[in-house]
Amino acid sequence: MDQPIKRIHLIGLGLIGGSIALSVKKEFPDAWITGYDINQSQLEIAKTLTVIDEAAGSQFENIETADLIILAAPVEQTLSMIETLSGMKLKKDVIITDVGSTKQKITACAATAFKGDVHFIGGHPMAGSHKSGVTAARAHLFENAFYILTPAKTTSEDSLNKLKNILKGTNAHFIEMTPEVHDEVTGVISHFPHIVAASLVHQAGRFEDTHPVIKRLAAGGFRDITRIASSSPAMWRDILLHNKEKLLTLFADWEREMSRVKDMVEDLDSLALFSYFKDAKDYRDGLPEREKGAIPSFYDLYVDVPDYPGVISEITGYLAMEEISITNIRIIETREEIYGVLRLSFQTDIDRERAQKCIEKYTDYKTFFS
Repeated sequence: MDQPIKRIHLIGLGLIGGSIALSVKKEFPDAWITGYDINQSQLEIAKTLTVIDEAAGSQFENIETADLIILAAPVEQTLSMIETLSGMKLKKDVIITDVGSTKQKITACAATAFKGDVHFIGGHPMAGSHKSGVTAARAHLFENAFYILTPAKTTSEDSLNKLKNILKGTNAHFIEMTPEVHDEVTGVISHFPHIVAASLVHQAGRFEDTHPVIKRLAAGGFRDITRIASSSPAMWRDILLHNKEKLLTLFADWEREMSRVKDMVEDLDSLALFSYFKDAKDYRDGLPEREKGAIPSFYDLYVDVPDYPGVISEITGYLAMEEISITNIRIIETREEIYGVLRLSFQTDIDRERAQKCIEKYTDYKTFFS
C-alpha cells in the first residue's frame, strides 16, 4: 500500500467517533487526527483528553489535506455531509467512510456524489455502550466486535486495505457485505428487536392505567429485557425511516409469527407450544456467548449481599482496590434480614470476570451471571 494514511479528518466526537480515534492513535501514534463536533464542549473535551490532535474551527476546515475522512454522525447528517463534500476539492485518492447503522441510502448517495479519485467505503462498527459522549470513548470498544464494510463494486483493493489497516487498532473482525444484505441482517437482529422492546413498554404503559402496580412489578426482569427501548429516540426514528422496506417485510413476518402462536393458544395445543419454546431455547442457547453483536452486550454481575449498612461501599471498595471500573450499579432486591441482589454492570466481559474473582477473593458472597 503506497502513500499510507497520515492525516484523518473526523466529524463526530461521540462514543463511536471518539473510540475510533483512540484505536487509531493506539496503533498509529503518528497519525494526525483533526476532529470536529457540532457540540463545542464535546470538541473541547476531545482535545483535552487527546482523543484528537487538533480541533477544527468548522466542519470541513482544512479537509482538503485529509487522507481519510470519517463521518461519525447520524444517518441524516451523514447524507447531508456527503452532498457537501461532493462539491469540494478533496485530496486525490482520499478515502471517506461512515459508521451508520443503515447502509443502502448512504452508499447510494455516495455512489452518485463521488467519482474518480474519491473512494467511499460504507462502514458499521457493530459495538456500542449504554454511555454516550466522548468521555465514554474507549480504544477497546470494538475489540472482538464485527465491523461491517460495504465497499462498492468499483472500490479498489488498495483503498479497502488502507482502510482496514488504519482501523486495525480496533481489533474488530472485518466483514464485507452488500448494503442490501447489511440492512436486511441488521433489521432482523437489531432494528426489529428495538421495535419489539418499545412496543412491550408501550403495552405495559397502557395497562398501568388500570393496574398501577404494573410499574413496580416491571422493575425486575421486564426492565431488563426491554433495556434497549432506552436508546436514542432520534437515532431509532431515522434508522426505521432509512430501513423502511426491509422492516416492512419483517413486520409482515412478525404478524404471521404472532398469528401462529395465537392459534396454538386458542387450540390449547400444548405439544406445539412446548416445541415452540424448546426450539427457541435451543437456538438461543446455541448463540455465541463471547462475541459482540449488533446490540451492545450487557456485562452484568449479580451479587447476593446481606442487608446491612455499608455493604455497597464494601463491594465497590474491593473493586476500587483492584482498579476495576463499574459502569452502573443497582439494587434489585433488598429486604430486612435476607440477602438482596446487587447488579453491577461493566464495560467488558473481562472486567466482569475480574470483578467476580475480586469479590470471591474478599468475601463469601455468591456471584452469578444472568
